[in-house]
Amino acid sequence: MSIDSLRRSARATVSGFPGGFWWLWLSTLVNRTGAFVLTFLSLYLTQELGLSAWFAGLVVALHGLGGVAGSPLGGMLTDRWGRRPTMVTMHLAAASCAVLLALVTSAWAIALVVFLMGIAMQGVRPSINAAIADMVPAHEVRRAYALNYWALNLGFAIAAIGGGVAIVLGYRTLFLVDAAATALCALIVFLRLPETRPAAALDATTGKAVAEEKVSILTVLRDAPFRTLVTLNLLVCLVFTAPWIGLPLTMTGEGLKPSAYGAVIAVNGIVIVGFQLLVNKVTDKRSPVLLLTVSSLLFALGTGATALAGSPVAFAATVIVWTIGEMVHVPTNAAATARLAPEHARGRYQGVMGMSWAVAGFVAPILAGWIVDGPGPDVLWISCFVIGAVAALGYQTRLRTALADAEEDEVQETAPAPTAQPSEEAEEKVSSSRTRTRTRT
Repeated sequence: MSIDSLRRSARATVSGFPGGFWWLWLSTLVNRTGAFVLTFLSLYLTQELGLSAWFAGLVVALHGLGGVAGSPLGGMLTDRWGRRPTMVTMHLAAASCAVLLALVTSAWAIALVVFLMGIAMQGVRPSINAAIADMVPAHEVRRAYALNYWALNLGFAIAAIGGGVAIVLGYRTLFLVDAAATALCALIVFLRLPETRPAAALDATTGKAVAEEKVSILTVLRDAPFRTLVTLNLLVCLVFTAPWIGLPLTMTGEGLKPSAYGAVIAVNGIVIVGFQLLVNKVTDKRSPVLLLTVSSLLFALGTGATALAGSPVAFAATVIVWTIGEMVHVPTNAAATARLAPEHARGRYQGVMGMSWAVAGFVAPILAGWIVDGPGPDVLWISCFVIGAVAALGYQTRLRTALADAEEDEVQETAPAPTAQPSEEAEEKVSSSRTRTRTRT
């Protein structure tokens, strides 16, 4: 492939999005570039403050528990307040928590701050995902989520490298830099990102706003296809989260040094930063059910093969496999959520979906550590293979019709209206398609 063809391919991958999307993309990159707290929190607690590894693990778990509460809260505020005020509020709350971490020294005060930070950091995600779905045409939403995920990982890679170098300045300095980056992210959103929440539909005869059906978290959970999507995503998230705890323990059990694990897990970020745009190109316009099925199988194969690995190269190969699954799954799942969500409830739907990630982030580390210490690491990786395969089967058998119907709605919305049809009638048909209820039992 020539340089010109590569350039054209890259241009096609990033073209066609409004300016607001790129300001949001930049805010994600800035935010993650300064994300030092979680990366170095366990080292700060154990090395700087002299706390036990058990307590450090508890504090990290509390961050995940905060996310379980923060995701639905952020979703509700996204639909009520709007996308922009929710983002600004949550970013500033996270920045404040980072400042507090640099100031407080009490162990339980730190635990409380980390819990609140988990609420704020997870609470902002529904508003980001909803804003992307608002700004980008429906048939381009998956590509937009993939680009935003690429920015997130690019920023995280920069933070990991920069933080490792800058750690000589002290952990508290890193936390203050994290706070500054998050505050800058909030400033970018406040100054450059317009509010994207869709306006209420107007009645054609009276011209007044049509009352929208009230949607609560319980209403979202009663949407059977979406509930299935959330359940299957939870299974995939459990498999995805397990290596972050189980892999270092497994490699240590094989007699490998901790530095070997650092090199192996770095492959995850390198692959995402280097190949996310290529994966976007390959998967563009593919069926969401096919992509979710394939990504689940890649998670299953990658984690399952860890039971057979014994060298750093073999472990790195397993990481590459499930990392490709990650690059396919994350944007496709977010786009599927947007497809199933009514416009006026996008925040709540994204919030419930985010809660499945947070639950997995809290539960999987505990289960993975227990299984490795008890039945053994091989049982963990075989279990991951089985769970990933079950998720793949579920996508094929339980969601094919629901996502196909949603995809058909997108085609109808993006198709040009027939020239013989009056424009008002065309608008009425589009409005009817968009407001069609998707709450099924």
